Amino acid sequence: MSPEQGFEVVLFFGLDRSSGADEQDMPVDFLTDEQARRYGRYNADPTSAQLSRYFYLDEADHHEIAVRRGDYNRLGYAVQLCTARFLGTFLPEPTAVPHVVINHLAKQLDIAAPSCLARYRERAETHHAHATEIQRRHGYRDFHEQPEHFRLIRWLYTRAWFSAERPIALFDLATARLVKQKILLPGVTTLTRLVASVRDRAAGRLWRILAELPSPLQRRRLLSLLQPAEDGNRYSLLDRLRRAPTRISAAGMLDALDRLSEFRALRVEDLDLAQVPPGRLRALARYAALSKAQAIQRMPDERQIATLLAFARVYESVAQDDAVDLLHQFIGTKLLRAEHTGERERLRTLRDLDASALRMRETCLIILDPLYADAELRAAIFARVPREQLEKDVTTVATLSREDNDNYYEHLSNHYGQVRRFLLRLLKEIRFEGNRAGQPVLEALEFLSRYEESSKAIL
Repeated sequence: MSPEQGFEVVLFFGLDRSSGADEQDMPVDFLTDEQARRYGRYNADPTSAQLSRYFYLDEADHHEIAVRRGDYNRLGYAVQLCTARFLGTFLPEPTAVPHVVINHLAKQLDIAAPSCLARYRERAETHHAHATEIQRRHGYRDFHEQPEHFRLIRWLYTRAWFSAERPIALFDLATARLVKQKILLPGVTTLTRLVASVRDRAAGRLWRILAELPSPLQRRRLLSLLQPAEDGNRYSLLDRLRRAPTRISAAGMLDALDRLSEFRALRVEDLDLAQVPPGRLRALARYAALSKAQAIQRMPDERQIATLLAFARVYESVAQDDAVDLLHQFIGTKLLRAEHTGERERLRTLRDLDASALRMRETCLIILDPLYADAELRAAIFARVPREQLEKDVTTVATLSREDNDNYYEHLSNHYGQVRRFLLRLLKEIRFEGNRAGQPVLEALEFLSRYEESSKAIL
């Protein structure tokens, strides 16, 4: 974390809320009622692996437990000790644990009647005294104890800044971290408010950084995304640009290239976003792509500009990828049609090919027949198949037969007229690159570009 980030954390969480959002406005209701109920509680019987890891009493544990008077106190102490290990907290009702846990611990303590644990409920003072002693002996710390509380905030802030994790994911990760570091879990509301506060602060910083980058002209261009289209359509430019063209046709390719051109007309590609985590930028752009223009218009200025800038930067690349994907589908469709055309033509000429092949087979049988001397072969062959016919058959086989990797490329020229509709725009809007193996293709594209430009100039 940078010094600036650390200073922000100190200011915000050191009870200086003057520049932060109102705590009452923070989205702290990201947990469902069921998730809140399950927090810091046994929600099922521990597995055998969990029993071995968290509920095994070693020699030191036995010495610590042995000084308790009465089986119910010894079993109750063991239950609280292992509950703290497993859940990271003490239960309000310490005996509200699965029977498998009680039986597992009773067996290790040689307690024949695990039901004696019912007596442990009678004295709340004993529960609190045991919990305090366990906390002291085993190094459990309170949630607000420093410096661990500050370290947790810094860790949460770093994750919230560099990733776009949902609040429930941050909440679960924070819970696991607290258990691992032997920090007693706070109340569910305390932790949810902390997670919400950290995410709110990180989001505010992201919006502020992005909103400060565009010039006044660039801001006006970004805000134009929210205005209705000039053709009187009630949809905004944002609504139109976030929808990728899907028609696999020359018209669809032109629409895809127009979309890419409109993104580039915003002129925000040169803004330096190096200090913004890519994951956060993509998440903000996805939010813009899924939100209505009216919802973005109601945002505060800082957040509005940041959201539109993220959308413009991320979806410019998306628009180029969409155009290339559509081009790939277009070419694939034309290749398939060329292949189908070639196959149909091949079927029409198959009878001629078969006749020629059968005559050539007859010729080969004569050549392979040992009864004919080499000097007699030509005469025997031409007596069976005239020379002129054999020459025609050789030409027919050469013309109609095809190699395994022949994809009927000659039929693609029939579709070049459709490609010409968008070829110059494609080569203008998208710069193709490749390694050494791709150089012939790049040279062919360059040739087509020069050819089309010259043809256009002549016309």
